[in-house]
Amino acid sequence: MVRDDQSSPVQSNMSDPSTVARSFVVADYVVFGLMLLVSAVIGVYYAWRDRRQESAQDFLMGGRRLTAVPVSLSLTASFMSAITVLSNPAEVYRYGASIAFYCVSYVMTMVATSELFLPVFYRLSITSTYEYLELRFNRATRLLGTVLFIAQTVLYTGIVIYAPALALNQVTGMDLWGAVVSTGVICTFYCSVGGLKAVVWTDVFQVGVMLAGFLSVIARAVSLKGGVHTIISDSQHGGRLDLLDFDPNPLRRHTVWTITFGGAFVWASIYGINQAQVQRYISCKTLTQARVALFLNLLGLWSILLCSVFAGLCLYSVYKTCDPWTTGQVSAPDQLMPYMVMDILGDYPGLPGLFVAAAYSGSLSTVSSSINALATVTVEDLIRPHTRISERKLAWVSKILSLFYGVLCIGMARLASIMGGILQAAVSIFGVIGGPLLGLFTLGILCPVANSKGALSGLVSGLVVSLWVGIGAQIYPPPPEMSRPLGLTTEGCNFNTTQNLNWTVTESSHIIETAGRSSRNLLADYWYSLSYLYFSPIGTLTTIIVGLIISVSTGGWHSKADSRFILRREDSSFYRFGMALKGRVLSRRGQVDLTKFRVKKHGNTNPAYCDFEMTRRSIST
Repeated sequence: MVRDDQSSPVQSNMSDPSTVARSFVVADYVVFGLMLLVSAVIGVYYAWRDRRQESAQDFLMGGRRLTAVPVSLSLTASFMSAITVLSNPAEVYRYGASIAFYCVSYVMTMVATSELFLPVFYRLSITSTYEYLELRFNRATRLLGTVLFIAQTVLYTGIVIYAPALALNQVTGMDLWGAVVSTGVICTFYCSVGGLKAVVWTDVFQVGVMLAGFLSVIARAVSLKGGVHTIISDSQHGGRLDLLDFDPNPLRRHTVWTITFGGAFVWASIYGINQAQVQRYISCKTLTQARVALFLNLLGLWSILLCSVFAGLCLYSVYKTCDPWTTGQVSAPDQLMPYMVMDILGDYPGLPGLFVAAAYSGSLSTVSSSINALATVTVEDLIRPHTRISERKLAWVSKILSLFYGVLCIGMARLASIMGGILQAAVSIFGVIGGPLLGLFTLGILCPVANSKGALSGLVSGLVVSLWVGIGAQIYPPPPEMSRPLGLTTEGCNFNTTQNLNWTVTESSHIIETAGRSSRNLLADYWYSLSYLYFSPIGTLTTIIVGLIISVSTGGWHSKADSRFILRREDSSFYRFGMALKGRVLSRRGQVDLTKFRVKKHGNTNPAYCDFEMTRRSIST
């Protein structure tokens, strides 16, 4: 393959690796510091504005007075973290752009969340998602669900804190663990003092920073390569745009099926039942506003995903003949993006700082959302049911818990440093724990015959099976023929003989490692080699199937679940639309009164919402 940019800055840099090892200048620190400052100021502002808040509900739920637009952006930011900024481009660089099919799984997720989970949670006016489990089943189910959520969130948040610290360490030489601590301290601060409102509005700001960071890198790469067409052409020739892989083999790491359907289960466990997301959309004023927030959030998800995918294509186009990972310029694939940033943006003061601010913004938004959610479930599920303290004291307890979980998540970042690839580790956590929890809530909402015995049995069974396959996959990684990493080359590098010899040794070690896999047993070659995106469906379906079998065999047919706790056909927007349409058709024939089929245009007011400020004004006048 012949390069068409032999005199480009990238070529000269790769010929002399020392030229890439740059550090931040004053302008970079200013840009990065401004992002941190604005985030902290937003927290201080809401702490001061709501300084007279009387209850934990105001602190944790924003008084249930939020509107669709800020909530939609907050939903986007909550799980579009530094993992997206750093790992998605590296994923495209190594495996191709097939992760773009997550766009389809996002749509499936929003439809399922809007039609299955949102109506029930909103109708019950719950604060913690896990309150539903006690209402539908029993307290033991609620406590087990809460404990699993806390474990899942703390593990995931540790990864999210570690990711931008890795970026800072790569591009600035800043101490890795100093960066980890600073990440945790900043988001813990504004989350502890400002509550949900501060978290939502910092998310809005941080989404903008993430997009700006991506666009700055993309714009420079496009300019360097002479246009978008060159990048697309390079990616096409390098196999990065071979997207339509419909192989049904569940052992294949990424295909259209694994990403679309496996990904839909993973994201449904996040948007449908995860406290951090549910807490946002049930804080909206009306059910319609909550639904609008979910679907507006799709635009943000698509924008950030497609930016990260195209950034990965730029990464490949820039280094298509001299791979920095193979040559040892970076020690892990997750460092490829910050490496390119310093390579192609190092001569533009402030832009490297903007990219690192983007990675940091993704992390801050996710960590603050997680801390707020952890404090909420602890107060609502573990403290409030067992104590009788005032709402004012509960509000202070919530702030103290936010501080505690911030410190705990910083400590858990240490685990992230030994978990391997950041993207796969994050998705695996949600698959192994989130899958069984998704199955539990689905069982309760869709299956009236399900009882508490079936729910507990199903949850434990789903968790055991998920842990079995998840831990097995860590011990026995799938063979390369299933993950199929694409080719990388160093033929365009200008390195000396010693460096070429190191590459030969690396290749030999890969051959030896591959040969060693031939001695693996059938369990390792099939069960443990399942695509990590199928961990969540396995846990979900196991929970539902076992739960139904146990429920039916223990008298579930004779029990009748309260209609408030299961999905009604009237909850579906499709049903409401169909009835409204039917009413219009019949009214034109003069056969029916249209008011019988009228549907409210603005949704139902949040049953837990009460505008005290309006009440005070009306009384004073």
